Amino acid sequence: MMRLQKSKRGAVWKKGLAVAACAALIGGVAGVLNSGFLGGVTGMFNNGSFGGAIAGELFPVAFPTTYAFDDYDARHAVREANPIEEGFLTALNEFTWKTTAEFFAGSEANVNYSPLSLYYALALAASGAEGQTSQELLALLGVEDKETLSTQCGNLYRLMYTDNEIGKMKLANSLWLSKQVDFNDSYVENAAKNFYASTYHVDFADKKTGELMGQWIANQTNGTLKPEFSTSSQQMMAILNTVYFKDEWTSRFSEDKTAKDTFFLADGSTVECDFMNKVDSSAIFKKGEGFTSAELSLKNAGGVIFILPDEGVTPQELLADADMVQKVFEGGERFAGKIIWQIPKFGFGSSFKLVDGLKALGVQEAFEAEADFSKITDDMAFISDVRQETHIAIDEKGVEASAYTVIEYSGAMLVTEEAHMILNRPFIYGIYSNQGILLFVGICENPV
Repeated sequence: MMRLQKSKRGAVWKKGLAVAACAALIGGVAGVLNSGFLGGVTGMFNNGSFGGAIAGELFPVAFPTTYAFDDYDARHAVREANPIEEGFLTALNEFTWKTTAEFFAGSEANVNYSPLSLYYALALAASGAEGQTSQELLALLGVEDKETLSTQCGNLYRLMYTDNEIGKMKLANSLWLSKQVDFNDSYVENAAKNFYASTYHVDFADKKTGELMGQWIANQTNGTLKPEFSTSSQQMMAILNTVYFKDEWTSRFSEDKTAKDTFFLADGSTVECDFMNKVDSSAIFKKGEGFTSAELSLKNAGGVIFILPDEGVTPQELLADADMVQKVFEGGERFAGKIIWQIPKFGFGSSFKLVDGLKALGVQEAFEAEADFSKITDDMAFISDVRQETHIAIDEKGVEASAYTVIEYSGAMLVTEEAHMILNRPFIYGIYSNQGILLFVGICENPV
């Protein structure tokens, strides 16, 4: 066990305190670079900027080696060294279809969701779960066991991690652990090995801890997301996971061809906005039931797919269930021909509260007092909240997107019974020091 307080008895005595953990997968950024962010944050820790909020980094991690966007040999070598099982990719895709349909149901405004962010956040939670709690999380994640989940997440992390002169695709994870609680070494070590999670030793009673967590996310997402976190002495743990993506179009839009035009809203009204314009004389597009789709490639081998509903069809109708989500992203009949592009420049953020959706998708026990997260800590813990915030911006040069997912845990027992501590008969007592050492033990037979 990682000893974060000097007496195990002290940890037992604190059972029932609230536990908090947040996981930001966001979409958004990124890895802590050895020469970049890590140095900056370590500087904040060590120069006194946050006072006693943090004791320092306990498990620093070495992040994957990056390569130039046109270094195809290096890209091939990374792919060979990090095999991804076809079943894992299928599971990740099915997770995307299911969660997208669930979380977008009833949406009427701009929404931007990162399934990858949520997946990694839940994977970190699942890696510390046991029993029925573990089974439900693994069922949603589509993986049979925690070992496979961790290994495949690690391989995928290394495959996706990109940081070059053109673009970035960076994941970052961190564990924030209370100075007063014991945590399992194996959980922390696995988080560092397969999720590249740095671990920090903090005082959640200090409000500066919340400020530091928010700043950590802001740094990871290039300032596109700047959340505020409130912490308290009842919190024992936080998991932060972020994703940051930025890349350039393989063939940029000319700014000279950007012009104002009309965008037709769902309610029949219109707005004027800037549209990017270009023509691809020879390209591939698809036509499916109720939609047309086409893709624009990016320099680091990724791309953006755009799906245009047919006249009279709404986006919500095309994303009504998991099968339909899959069809619009993967289906349709292929055609080769000319594509006339007219894409509005846009940028916005979204936020989601995800607990009800996750419960509807089969994750139940993780939100109950009976939840088993014993691979993380011997103290009781169950998930009390899950939410995500994202950002996206598209212009003539390319695309930037970020997100974080927060998973909060509570360790307070649900009120099913009650205890009456009315000391009107002989009783036992003990007096502890602040290190959890018993200074006095006694029995009171007669208080007078």
